[in-house]
Amino acid sequence: MPQKPPPEKPKAEPKPSPPAPKPTPKPTPTPTPKPKPPAGEKPEPKPTPPPPPKPRPTPPKPTPKPPPPPPPAPRVYQWNELAYGLTGDGTKPEMRLTESSWVWQRWGLSVGDKRYSHGVTVHGRSSVTIDLNRSCSTYDAVVGVDDMTLGLGRVRFSVYGDGARLWQSPLVKGGDPAVPVRVNLSGRKTVRLVVEPHTPFDTTALADWAQSRMTCR
Repeated sequence: MPQKPPPEKPKAEPKPSPPAPKPTPKPTPTPTPKPKPPAGEKPEPKPTPPPPPKPRPTPPKPTPKPPPPPPPAPRVYQWNELAYGLTGDGTKPEMRLTESSWVWQRWGLSVGDKRYSHGVTVHGRSSVTIDLNRSCSTYDAVVGVDDMTLGLGRVRFSVYGDGARLWQSPLVKGGDPAVPVRVNLSGRKTVRLVVEPHTPFDTTALADWAQSRMTCR
């Protein structure tokens, strides 16, 4: 008979592995102590932050200025309607009584066979001063020898402003057509209207300031 193989020897059990070594713990860092302020000294306070700037109010829109009032309309003052300063109110042109010759303030007169609606007649030698008393721009008239002199008389007319001669006519004879006058009065305070005779005999002539007027504001 065949022989049985000898029984196998039991295998030895494996030994357990040794436990893994534990990691070495890291050392806890020691906190660095903050330096203490020296005794008797207080720590400096932190500056208080400035408050935020207040918003500026929006300035109101300027109120538009009203337009200036329009200048007063020009006003015409006729010499034949002027009063003397003694009886006037000082707000419009007035004749100066103590420095004026004889005047004849008229409605209707004739020079060179032409009729005019208003004016002032004076002698062949005459001087009349008018205080304007307001801002005036022009003096207008037509001048000549009145037809009542029947063609006689020779005179010359002049207009003065504040003592300065502003205008003078040529020699005007009786029967000649009237000579137009227009004088700038801007900035003037007085007007003096003068008639001068050509010869001593012409002082008796009648001289006319026809349509005589001042334009003022």
